[in-house]
Amino acid sequence: QVQLEESGGGLVREGGSLRLSCKAPGTNFRVNAVAWFRQVPGEQRDLVASISKDDSPWYTNSMRGRVTVARDNPKNTAYLQMNNLKPEDTAVYYCNLVDQNIWGRGIQVTVSP
Repeated sequence: QVQLEESGGGLVREGGSLRLSCKAPGTNFRVNAVAWFRQVPGEQRDLVASISKDDSPWYTNSMRGRVTVARDNPKNTAYLQMNNLKPEDTAVYYCNLVDQNIWGRGIQVTVSP
């Protein structure tokens, strides 16, 4: 079963930055929109950002201005650059290939005060 490979998470202090990567080997990456979600234990999985197959980005209001989504089709990889991180951004972040509905396992992002 194909699964996406997230990387780049970890522990960062408030105000810091992280860049998440999402590799999609063995997929038809270029024809998919890519979405980034996050989930806190006990809560629903929320959409954070997405990028269409034509490179149009979308951001949730809580992160607009602090996050940039990008994709590199030849590398079958998507990115989520997160800046000025806040403790409330702490969550498990998931990558999703929208059209093929393929998910990654998730990666932890922890922002300390």
